Amino acid sequence: MSKRRPYVRPMDGWFKRDPFFIEYMAHEGTAVFVWLFALEMLAGLFALAAGEAAWGGFTAFLASVPGLLLNGLILVMLLYHGVSWFLIMPRTLPPVRVGGRKVPGSTISAVGLAAMLVASFAVVGFFCLLANGGQG
Repeated sequence: MSKRRPYVRPMDGWFKRDPFFIEYMAHEGTAVFVWLFALEMLAGLFALAAGEAAWGGFTAFLASVPGLLLNGLILVMLLYHGVSWFLIMPRTLPPVRVGGRKVPGSTISAVGLAAMLVASFAVVGFFCLLANGGQG
């Protein structure tokens, strides 16, 4: 009968040995900025519901230097989060087959990134139309 091997605790920083894990952890770390943006939007909704003075204070913060720096950082992190999500996606999905052929991971990423760009331009275009009062 063989002896039972003792438990060996994994080393700290195990994820630093594989570039995929480093990329994945960076992607997951940017999720904090997704949460911050959601909190900012929720704060804006509460300020809007609280009245004109609260809304004015909220928009004044957004227009201030700290507000602009915070939103600039959030924008960069959200862009990284979105792009890295589509780049990681083929490695996390089961094989996708269309017409009996396996779809390459690069195609899956490219279609996802293109869809993100189209949706982003559609949203920006919609709000530009609203800002111009519906005048093209």
